[in-house]
Amino acid sequence: MSPIADNGQKLSFSDISLNQLHPGMVTSAVIERLSPAAWAYLGDAVYELYVRTLYLVPPKKMQTYHQLVVGQVRAETQARHLRSIAPYLNSTELAIVKRGRNAAASRSTRADPEIYQQASSLETLVGYLYLTDPERLTILMALLEIDS
Repeated sequence: MSPIADNGQKLSFSDISLNQLHPGMVTSAVIERLSPAAWAYLGDAVYELYVRTLYLVPPKKMQTYHQLVVGQVRAETQARHLRSIAPYLNSTELAIVKRGRNAAASRSTRADPEIYQQASSLETLVGYLYLTDPERLTILMALLEIDS
């Protein structure tokens, strides 16, 4: 599935998962040994790619793309998104969120520490689900209210 095709299909993370890129090398044991900071590092990139993909159609000027994406990847928006999907998270996902909050070591000088922790928690969850359950990640990302 092409993420830029305007055929009504949503971006599926299973199409680009690490297990697809490196089959057999990424086991659940390997994923569990990664730190929450590593999951957040990956989650930050996956989340931004998802947001960028959403804004591709209809075509816009580069500056407009940038402004739209920056508005969605800022800590305050990520924290709001985490709060909006929290009721839909299962116990494992809530535990991952908690691990991400507790691992938010470097503090932003711009964002309130609690907001920064929530944003890091969302990125941790996105990274973890990208590696372990891309279908579930696709479902949760579809719940986000991304501004158009």
